[in-house]
Amino acid sequence: MLHNYKELPNGVVTQVDRHPYKYDYDYSDSNNRFGENAKRISYLRLGYIVGAIGFIPKSLIDVGYGNGDFLEAAKNIIPNVYGNDVTDSYPLPEGCEFVHDIYADEYDIATFFDVLEHLPDPYEIKNLKARYISVSLPWFQKNLGDSWFENWKHRKPDEHLNFFDAKSLTLFMDEVDYEPISITNIEDAIRKNTGQDYENILCGIFKKKQNV
Repeated sequence: MLHNYKELPNGVVTQVDRHPYKYDYDYSDSNNRFGENAKRISYLRLGYIVGAIGFIPKSLIDVGYGNGDFLEAAKNIIPNVYGNDVTDSYPLPEGCEFVHDIYADEYDIATFFDVLEHLPDPYEIKNLKARYISVSLPWFQKNLGDSWFENWKHRKPDEHLNFFDAKSLTLFMDEVDYEPISITNIEDAIRKNTGQDYENILCGIFKKKQNV
């Protein structure tokens, strides 16, 4: 394992010593560089959610909404749409509501798109009152070794703190009381680099366990 990283018992790899990362308006605004692809990804995510859970949710909170592209798509079919972001300076789309405490209210689904890898303590999501959780994040290829990890475009020290593959994400979500209903790399249809022969983005939808 690379210096300053450790593997947890569930297989999640995490950065050990960390420095605060600056998340601000410019960070959220930088997502606009993806243009039409960002809109395509947003509708892909929305369709994946509805297809996986089998109904259109009545309420959704997007945690780490960035520039709001996904909320803009979701509000077209979901009646109650909310957003939360570590920087509250970037405006939400019209018709969406900012939520300061994501743990206070109940939601049909909470979404974490390119977010879990940033959280200093991802285990805090255990406090969510959401029937489902949808995530996307970089797919960590542990089998490719330290040299690959050191040069991996998604490593991003201090910005990306946690790294998951399908097995470790499933074990992690089990620990926060959610079980998988779908694991896929569906976003690679848009986000995979040309010539890359391994998965780029890991996506999953998880349901709150009934026995908790």
